[in-house]
Amino acid sequence: MALVKDKKLEVIKGVAEHEKDTGSCNVQIALLTERINGLTEHFKSHKKDFNSRVGLLRLVGQRKRLLDYLKRENPDKYRKLVDKLNLKK
Repeated sequence: MALVKDKKLEVIKGVAEHEKDTGSCNVQIALLTERINGLTEHFKSHKKDFNSRVGLLRLVGQRKRLLDYLKRENPDKYRKLVDKLNLKK
């Protein structure tokens, strides 16, 4: 499920390091988390949607790789982001 433009801007403003920050690890992880949460809600009412479930697993894997990179490169930013997004790490 794609994010609505207003929701996407709101997520970006929540974690962006500066005004025009749209591609940093923090922003990418926050956007992926928002999409994952939306798909999780979708599966509560559509239990047999297996094709979307494959997409969800791909998003989770991508977010995991970005989190691993951020943890390796900047542990302080990683901890702050995990706390802010309420991730289980």
